[in-house]
Amino acid sequence: MPDAALTEDLARRAAAGDELALNQLLSAVWPDVVRRCGRFLPCREDAEEAAQDVLLQISRKISTFEGRSRFSTWLYTVVANCSRQKYRDLKRRAAEQPATIEPTEHVDPRTTSVIAGSRIDLLEALDRLEREHPQLVAPLVYRDICQLDYAEVAERVGIPLGTLKSRLHEARKQVRPWLSAP
Repeated sequence: MPDAALTEDLARRAAAGDELALNQLLSAVWPDVVRRCGRFLPCREDAEEAAQDVLLQISRKISTFEGRSRFSTWLYTVVANCSRQKYRDLKRRAAEQPATIEPTEHVDPRTTSVIAGSRIDLLEALDRLEREHPQLVAPLVYRDICQLDYAEVAERVGIPLGTLKSRLHEARKQVRPWLSAP
């Protein structure tokens, strides 16, 4: 992330309707957004597509940024949502198209999507966790994938720090067997 103070200033100005600040903000955060999308979608092209979606959402929703939390926290929420939505879109598209090419080398279907190179084990686990324990998804995504600190995650989720740590522990416990299952 570029200089945090500059980014915060650009975000506040953009939220107030300053188009020049918005353009500068989008340029400034682009590399970090692509890198963070890559934590969800290791295939570079998929991460870049998700990053484009993030910039579009920032452009559309920046007026909702109120400055009560840091812009980076707000941004990582958008990154997580757009990356997970991109995975769902890729998965849906793959299901709609017949498989015509067989992989020539062994690919572990739990960890790599032959469709898009996505971490399907992690993304499938997040989808399953969302179905079974929806209150556990945000703490896991913000802390372990977006790598926000505990205080930021607790603030973003709107729960006390102790509750956050408890939910994070439970989320990790739930997801662990799904990630290592054959």
